[in-house]
Amino acid sequence: MKTAIIGSGNVATHLAKALHAAQFPIAQVWSANQQNAAILAKATHSSVMNQLHLIDPTIELCIIAVKDDAIATVADQLKGFKGLIVHTAGAVPIDVFAGNFENYGVLYPLQTFSKHKTVDFKTVPLCIEANGVASIQLLHAVARQLSGNVQEIDGTQRKILHLAAVFACNFPNHLFSLAEEILDEHQLDFNLLRPLILETASKVQQALPADVQTGPAIRNDVQTLAAHQALLAHQPKLLEIYQTLSESIKKTR
Repeated sequence: MKTAIIGSGNVATHLAKALHAAQFPIAQVWSANQQNAAILAKATHSSVMNQLHLIDPTIELCIIAVKDDAIATVADQLKGFKGLIVHTAGAVPIDVFAGNFENYGVLYPLQTFSKHKTVDFKTVPLCIEANGVASIQLLHAVARQLSGNVQEIDGTQRKILHLAAVFACNFPNHLFSLAEEILDEHQLDFNLLRPLILETASKVQQALPADVQTGPAIRNDVQTLAAHQALLAHQPKLLEIYQTLSESIKKTR
C-alpha cells in the first residue's frame, strides 16, 4: 500500500519507520521543515514532497502526523486526495476531514516518542477510528501489521485517553524536570533519582496507582510536609505545586 507521511517530528518518524519495517512502501514525505523531511525520506527510501498539492495520485494512504493545531490547515491543502487520509492526534476530532474527503480516519498511537529513542512499535496501543466500513477495515489491516494491540476507539473515548495520557506522561516528566531544578540548586545529581523513578513506574505495571502511593502526604506526616514547604518558601510556584499535589494525595487516603 503506497503511503505518504505528512510530518517529520517524533510521531511521524517512528510511524514511518515502523511502516517501512513492515514492508509498507513509503512513497513520499512532506514536512514544513524540508531538511527533516529529507532525513526521514532517506531513512524510509522515499522521496520528498516539496508542496502538499504535489501528492502522488496513486498514494493509497496519507498519514498526517503534525502538531494538532496544524492538522486542519494541512488537510485543507490536500483536498481532492482520493485514498484513505488519517491523522495521528489524540485530541483532534475525526470531523476535521468531513466534507473534504471520502475516506478518512484516525490512527492514534498511545505512546510517548522521541526521535532517537527506540520504541518497540509492536507493543504500542493503536487507537483507530474511521468514517465508514471500508475505511475502518483498511485501517485495521494497516494497524495490525504495526502493533499487536489495535482497538477501535471513538472520538470521545480518544479525547479522554489523551487527557489521561497527559496526566500519566507529560505531567510526571515535567515534575522530573522540576525535581532536577531543585537538585541542581543544591549541587545534587539527578542520577540519584533514576532508580526511584524506575521503581515507581514499575509498580504500576502490576498494581493500581492508588494502591501503591507512598510519601509524606499519604501518611499525613505533618512535620515533614511543613519542612518541605519551608524549603520551598523562596520558590512560590514550586510551593504551590507541592501544596496542590499534596492535598490531592491526602484526599485519596
